[in-house]
Amino acid sequence: MFIGHRLRTALTATALLGLMLLLPLAARSDAGSDAREIDAYRLTEAGLAKYTQATRNLGPLAKQMSDDCDDGGDDSEGEDDGDAKSIDESVARFDAIAGVRAAIQSTGLTTREYVVFTWSLFQSGMTAWALDQPGGKLPPNVSMDNVTFYREHEAALKQLGEETKPADCGDDEAEESEAVEE
Repeated sequence: MFIGHRLRTALTATALLGLMLLLPLAARSDAGSDAREIDAYRLTEAGLAKYTQATRNLGPLAKQMSDDCDDGGDDSEGEDDGDAKSIDESVARFDAIAGVRAAIQSTGLTTREYVVFTWSLFQSGMTAWALDQPGGKLPPNVSMDNVTFYREHEAALKQLGEETKPADCGDDEAEESEAVEE
């Protein structure tokens, strides 16, 4: 089975089902309270078990969660493109999709906990990758315990990402051309 270039990067180890709804949050410089919440969150075995089940529960809802690949594209007039800009907005977007809240809550997580866990994994995965680079240093306020947790569970997280991979929004063509070039 062909695995595209993006799946081989550290980013895609944590590219789970809801990431498309959450990425705009990372780009906001005024998301201070959200960043503090993510920094303070501690990854645990119990949390990972719930998160894993919730992510699998969301599998049948993936098409709805991909938010139609054509939506929210380039907005040259500067209007809001509809992307969530905070944890609160991300939670609201998840909860607005029929069945998502129930799929998450059935595991004992709230939607907010699911969103924060996702971002903590993402942050820890990015930090693990950065620390492996020459001169890599632990960023301020990032938990080394979470980075260690991520590293210990990286293979399982990659497997979960493969199991629950959402629609690629036409990226298959780009990946196929990459395969031809390799």
